[in-house]
Amino acid sequence: MANLVEVPVEQPEATEISPLSVAPTAVVYPGTSLGNATTVGDHAVVGKKPSLSPRSTTKRTDLPPAEIGEGSIISTGAIVFAGVKIGKRVIVGDQACIRERVTIGDDVVIGRGVLVENDTTIGEATKIQANAYITNYSTLEDHVFIAPGVITTNDNFMGRTERRHELIKGPTVRRGARVGGGVTLLPGIEVGEEAFIGAGAVVIRDVPARKVVVGVPARVLRDVPQDELLQQD
Repeated sequence: MANLVEVPVEQPEATEISPLSVAPTAVVYPGTSLGNATTVGDHAVVGKKPSLSPRSTTKRTDLPPAEIGEGSIISTGAIVFAGVKIGKRVIVGDQACIRERVTIGDDVVIGRGVLVENDTTIGEATKIQANAYITNYSTLEDHVFIAPGVITTNDNFMGRTERRHELIKGPTVRRGARVGGGVTLLPGIEVGEEAFIGAGAVVIRDVPARKVVVGVPARVLRDVPQDELLQQD
């Protein structure tokens, strides 16, 4: 049986040029804002509120409705929570999940099965490939590339001691940085602008801008080639 689809209160008027497409089996919560030419796929859920454990450290605040920008696609089985702001022409892949208070810029690609945790910011034209895990309180700037299976972390105490609450922080990945398949980023580190992290590396300290790092633990190997930089000097 198909789920009831709530028509967004703030939905712009559809036109022949920019139709709004919501699958009959999708669930769009009341108040959700869907821009022109937005697509919500089969069994997708947009605007749901979180169910938090009594022990959860996640903020308990009132959440505004989700906002989905013009031309964006919420694919089959994806879940977008309340309090999320998604820019224009964003693709949220099949079975991906975007938690509350996440902000996503224009032209971002979120791959299949990606989980973006709460209170994270993702800049324009960033690509996050399949099955990556972006922990809460992370920052990914513009034009970042996250390969499949990347794991980010935010808690050096792994759930123990009260001190951890003030120290929880995900990584910051600066503009144009590239993170290879299966990389693990430890809590609070900064990956510098245009840096390149080789596949399988475990990053335990900050990565300098425009450097290639590899290994376990990650170490600097060489400079990023000039012809691979977004902006040539």
